[in-house]
Amino acid sequence: MPDVRVFGLLLAGWVALFHWLGNSTFGYTDTGSLFGWLKYCYSMKAEEEHVFVVPFVVLFLVWWKWDSLLEVPKRFWAWGLVLLAVAAVLHVAGYVVQQARISFLGFILGVYALMGIVWGPKWLRAILFPFFLLVFCMPLGTSAKMITFPLQIIVTKLAVAISQYGLGIDVIRHGTLIFDSTQTFQYDVAPACSGIRSLVALLATATVYGVVGFSRMWKTFLIICSAAPLAVLGNTARLTTIILVGKIGGHDAGTMIEQKFGFVTFTVALIGLIILGYLIRDRKPATRPVEKPHPVSGAPVQEVPS
Repeated sequence: MPDVRVFGLLLAGWVALFHWLGNSTFGYTDTGSLFGWLKYCYSMKAEEEHVFVVPFVVLFLVWWKWDSLLEVPKRFWAWGLVLLAVAAVLHVAGYVVQQARISFLGFILGVYALMGIVWGPKWLRAILFPFFLLVFCMPLGTSAKMITFPLQIIVTKLAVAISQYGLGIDVIRHGTLIFDSTQTFQYDVAPACSGIRSLVALLATATVYGVVGFSRMWKTFLIICSAAPLAVLGNTARLTTIILVGKIGGHDAGTMIEQKFGFVTFTVALIGLIILGYLIRDRKPATRPVEKPHPVSGAPVQEVPS
């Protein structure tokens, strides 16, 4: 790897900037460090626990692709300075409007730009998908409501439709509240039940699977994009199961399924991901039989390669 020390010095300066002037919001935690703010956010919600695994996943993917990364032609790339300027503008904007999440995106983009400056655009293309995973380290906080509420509505509507028209269960939906006409059960699809955890976990899993399992970029991109609909599918299957069990065994039985079988969401989504990967897998080209002359008659004889 050429110019490793140069990259190290640039990275140290970029990290120092965000350590000393990374956070302008002191209402929640009294620190000017973006990393101190991140630590505070991670400690406040259990939903953010996945961020501690993401860096190790990124390192694993870089190690997985290391031989191909070494073969990438490397050179100084002046246009990377433009990308670095965009990252700096993002940070300044986040600092001024007191939105540390924007600064976090600026930090990630800046590290990506520094690699481009030192090692060139071909390196950036080669490392894009592993590096993309670092976006999952951004804490969602209250902004997760923009994702969880639409997921709540979509999953609730799908589960009610399947229950009514597929299973013949008389259920009524009022917002995210589900109940039947005889009041045998009543459930509320809370934000925690929207599937946001499964979506984040599946998105990270799909990214790893796409990078490791497929050589063509469009297949990797398709696998990653499938995470959202598969997470909705898995959570719909879980909620439909709760409604079915609640109708048969009562509210308590449905609640037991809700509390003990949360893994159904991720399991169904993971199975769908595996099936999709199988359908678009890289297939080996079919071998054509080789014709060789017969040692006595000289007539061509087909010989299938082993």
